[in-house]
Amino acid sequence: MANTYTQIYIQIVFAVKGRQNLIPDIHKDELFKYITGIVRNKDQKLIVINGMPDHIHILIGLKPETTLSDLVRDIKANSSKFINDKKWFRGKFNWQEGFGAFSYSQSQLDSVITYIRNQEKHHSKTAFEKEYKKLLETFNVEYDKKYLCEWNE
Repeated sequence: MANTYTQIYIQIVFAVKGRQNLIPDIHKDELFKYITGIVRNKDQKLIVINGMPDHIHILIGLKPETTLSDLVRDIKANSSKFINDKKWFRGKFNWQEGFGAFSYSQSQLDSVITYIRNQEKHHSKTAFEKEYKKLLETFNVEYDKKYLCEWNE
């Protein structure tokens, strides 16, 4: 769209269905490169991606012609198919329904990038459930505990 100028930074967080540890270290780089390709093919800017065996964080620069929900749907659907086609484990891989998305200003990017890059260190001290609830509360996002990351599956 001509004459449109934006700067929209979004951190996306979503987990493996049932919070299972199904993203082993040996496959993380390959999965993250694949997701990077999905984001770029949608003409969006992936700034940083990282995660743990049960969830991932993606920081993107979002262009306004793409809806966030459509982008996340495509990331999750295509990466699930990729993982299942690779047969990295027995059974069928799925991401949980829904996602968290949090917006940031330019001045916050360095700290968000560092936070995402240091997920392993962060999670040695803080469980994902606690981290996710803190993000929701920091951004004043109302949530229903019974739908929060499918804790009990």
